[in-house]
Amino acid sequence: MLLRQLYLSRFEARRFHEAHDIAVQASLLEVMTDVMLQDAARAALAGGDLDGSLAHLRAAARRSPASRRPFHLWTLGGTLFLAHRYVEAIAALTRATRWGTRDKPLYRAHLALARIAGGEPVKDMQETIDQLAQAPCGQGYGRFVLGHLAYAAGEWAAAKRYLEAFVRRTEASRPAMSVALEPEMRMAKGTLAKMSAN
Repeated sequence: MLLRQLYLSRFEARRFHEAHDIAVQASLLEVMTDVMLQDAARAALAGGDLDGSLAHLRAAARRSPASRRPFHLWTLGGTLFLAHRYVEAIAALTRATRWGTRDKPLYRAHLALARIAGGEPVKDMQETIDQLAQAPCGQGYGRFVLGHLAYAAGEWAAAKRYLEAFVRRTEASRPAMSVALEPEMRMAKGTLAKMSAN
């Protein structure tokens, strides 16, 4: 736990290479290895190492207990989605959706978003949106996904509401969260700017 606190202090200070090295070192202790690999992935991604981040996320999914595996697969899929690697994102998000339980509406909605971005048809889109909007996982990160699904559906008022809520919540969160979510914040603000321009 002391190493994780050290990791967080380096990550929040934007010393991503140091944060990455600490998380990798902590993962070797064989205590919550998947969580430390997830941290290493965040630091690698924030430092510009997409391939390193993806390797850590894949390892986290392999080494995690079954209860956390869907989360790691979802994070992998989300990272691939933001990198515009939609075929790979769809594969990871499909697995997360298949094995997910409590957060399944979020995984299913993110999968729909990746399919739309990849040019695939999505059936039951409104049902997917409604299920996520009503689920506890529809708060926080779920607002990012809901906002982009609503945007894709042409429901710009709802998209604006969801994305603004995501931006507000992220800006008010602790520094580690706001740093980790910078790619999503850029995308959310870009979508909001597109709507404002029309």
